[in-house]
Amino acid sequence: MIDTVGVKIGPFAMLDMYGTPHSPALHVVERYRLLDYEAAKQAEERGQRGLSRFGRDPGFARNPDYKGSGLQLEFTVEDEGVFTKPWSASISYRRPLGDWPEMVCAENPHEYFSGRHAATPTSVKPEF
Repeated sequence: MIDTVGVKIGPFAMLDMYGTPHSPALHVVERYRLLDYEAAKQAEERGQRGLSRFGRDPGFARNPDYKGSGLQLEFTVEDEGVFTKPWSASISYRRPLGDWPEMVCAENPHEYFSGRHAATPTSVKPEF
């Protein structure tokens, strides 16, 4: 579980890629869990058919030959400064075709004193 508060507010601050605003009262709770193959397949059939991590980009289409685990993210957003009540959503991911590029989520991966980029955690073996 990841429980996030204190998200920085700025002139371009938004909650998601659609530009949803947020206030200093933002509170996001994320819960990740591995799904077995059947559960991941059912999640896809319920509403994510044809979708990949970035929409309908064929470069990130799911790998139809992969029969392993999937990953589910359930999250709840509370922000009394913007929303009238908390809301929740869920999305499930399955292994894509090709490489799944790593994206650094650190707010500031640059070490000012050394002039180098800070090391970010990486995994040699995929978790799912």
